[in-house]
Amino acid sequence: MARPTSTARRELGGELRRLRGERRAVDVATALGWSESKLSRIETAHTGISEPDLDRLLTLYGVGVEDRGRLRDLARRGRARAWWTPYRSSVPDPYDEYLALEAEAVRISEWETQVVPGLLQTDEYARAVIETGVDIDDSAIIQRRLALRMARQSTLTRVPPPILRIVIDEGVLLREIGGPEVQRRQLARLYEASSRPGVELMILPFQAGAHAGLTESFMVLEFATGTRAPVVHIEGLTGGLFRVKPEEIDVYQDAFDDLQERSLSPEDSRTVIAETRDRLAR
Repeated sequence: MARPTSTARRELGGELRRLRGERRAVDVATALGWSESKLSRIETAHTGISEPDLDRLLTLYGVGVEDRGRLRDLARRGRARAWWTPYRSSVPDPYDEYLALEAEAVRISEWETQVVPGLLQTDEYARAVIETGVDIDDSAIIQRRLALRMARQSTLTRVPPPILRIVIDEGVLLREIGGPEVQRRQLARLYEASSRPGVELMILPFQAGAHAGLTESFMVLEFATGTRAPVVHIEGLTGGLFRVKPEEIDVYQDAFDDLQERSLSPEDSRTVIAETRDRLAR
């Protein structure tokens, strides 16, 4: 099965298919001296496109030089080797697509009911989570997935970093994944992360009662203005699920707003994290 391609390559392919309009693929390919399969692979994002080939194609479509900048940028990013390529064999295909989206997001809003979000996990906590996965029992795969999860955290140090808004159920603080010492060190990391610029971490207390996120954890990924619409990612036992319809995105964004309103303030959340951490140290 073909691996998913980068977000940039998919966006470029869609744009080029739109620009082709009513032209037959065979006619476009013949005019450029290409095979029809080459054009098809570019439009379906199975292969990238060189800058000279892109310019020839855009000239044929009548796209002015002044309007080619964004398409050239998409082509350049689509040709780039993704940083997570060495780990691809150890993760399900949908996760590959998620990594591409996470790498481009400018704002990430996450609601988590069971575990500390991956971007804020310690390596020992992450290992305990990964080792309980129902789909793996190979130590080499576990190690590669752990390395990938730790490498993902570099997204928080890119320039500029994404805005990270996280709401965590209070139960996550109490669930001793990996044992009390691993959990205590994880809470120390969580406390430290909550003071980083661009990170807003809030705890949803048990007293909040019923809320809009009862049924599932989820993440809303938003992108730079004029690039692409938001995407919702939901993690499942057999891989990730994406929601992309505008009406679906609205539901999840409203749910996240509800969770924030019911949560403790960032300051009070830090206090609860510290108190739980200190109890584990006794």
